Amino acid sequence: MKKYLMPTLLGLIFILAGCGNDSVSNESNIKEMVSELSASKIVESASINDQTLIVQDDGEENVYALPDDEFFVSIAPYISYTHPFEFHSLTGCQGELMNEEMDVKITDEDGEVYVNEKLTTLENGFLDFWLPRDKNYSLEINYDGKTVESDFSTFENDSTCLTDLQLK
Repeated sequence: MKKYLMPTLLGLIFILAGCGNDSVSNESNIKEMVSELSASKIVESASINDQTLIVQDDGEENVYALPDDEFFVSIAPYISYTHPFEFHSLTGCQGELMNEEMDVKITDEDGEVYVNEKLTTLENGFLDFWLPRDKNYSLEINYDGKTVESDFSTFENDSTCLTDLQLK
């Protein structure tokens, strides 16, 4: 399966390389690439920190800059088990609640609502978001009669992998 999906990733890499200084197109392609990597294990390793996407495959490492104005955060609410992590591994992190529907609300410190909808966790048990950088947020997740509330932020060096959100 990896061989079949690899042309898709390579196509995304060529698109990214061909974008030059077109930042809008480049940002869109980075987001598409992150989404593709989150949805399937098509490379050996892919991780994302507050500034870069790092992809390793066939002994090569490629590093891509993330958008200057947006921050990637991946959230895995849990009931029974979790794992500690600071920077999200798109190919390695596995959450407990896979393909589960939950109500998610994300609000910034000024009261602006960025997310307020029913979402389904990915096959890796995570919910992925691109949010404005340099803000404090409140998160509320409701699932199967259980709730978790937490605060997080999108400043330099902040975590991109939130796994300490136990639903009670």
